[in-house]
Amino acid sequence: MNLFGIISYPITPFSADERSINFEVLGETLEHLIDNGSDAIAPLGSTGESAYLSLDEWRRVADFTIQKVGGRVPVIVGISELTTLQAISKARYAESIGADGVMIIPVSYWKLTDQEIFNYYQEISDAISLPIMVYNNPATSGIDMSPELLVRMFNEIENVTMVKESTGDIQRMHSLFTLTNGALPFFNGSNPLALEALCAGASGWCTAAPNLLGKQPKALYQRVVEGNLDEARDIFYQQLPMLRFIVAGGIPKAIKAGLALNGIEAGLPRRPLRGATASEAALLKHLMKRKERGKKR
Repeated sequence: MNLFGIISYPITPFSADERSINFEVLGETLEHLIDNGSDAIAPLGSTGESAYLSLDEWRRVADFTIQKVGGRVPVIVGISELTTLQAISKARYAESIGADGVMIIPVSYWKLTDQEIFNYYQEISDAISLPIMVYNNPATSGIDMSPELLVRMFNEIENVTMVKESTGDIQRMHSLFTLTNGALPFFNGSNPLALEALCAGASGWCTAAPNLLGKQPKALYQRVVEGNLDEARDIFYQQLPMLRFIVAGGIPKAIKAGLALNGIEAGLPRRPLRGATASEAALLKHLMKRKERGKKR
């Protein structure tokens, strides 16, 4: 699978009491992401509050997303598990329901060695035939995979075919490029780094931003691909205040608050996470009005 462009993250909408998933709203947000130029959909990441779902809920969201997308774009299912066996179980389930790939991030209570991380991915790869995107995000997982380890897994593990790099360090992306002479497809996972990452050779951008910014993330990607860097820069700086807000405010909270301002009631993040404060909501409302003014220019 050759994957390029904007890989969009949907939220997981909850009922008002947080006890059930609102699949009607999930379907609405998936259509919105596809309509705004997403090249793939990646449910059940941190945006989708995967860590706060039961196994049954995780499976139902994966099922629904694949059925709703219906092959219009690839679906890359997110997996984040402490144990190798549970990660394998989810990866096999994703394959059985027709996922196009899996995005896997290891999490750890005890610090893992590089060899333990390598074995984690090797065993998952041995259990499935799907492409694996290795997801490096030490801020959420507590595990930081070096470019050298990521390249080793790409070279030695059959189904490891791409990397999502979310440390926010552009030098990591330069290393991934130079260590493989550009052979390793890597994706940017740090929203404020989008322009630099795409110019550095990233195959695309994994982001929740299209939930609130519509077609703007895809427009940025297209301008970079076309080599129109002046327009790319202008488009990026139009987005940057919102991109910073989404990251600083907590992605599920920010996206759900923004969707509510657009009339889409996706509920609150699941406790102990909470919704946007009054000041955060006011700032978000200002940023969204600014975005609309920018579209009219």
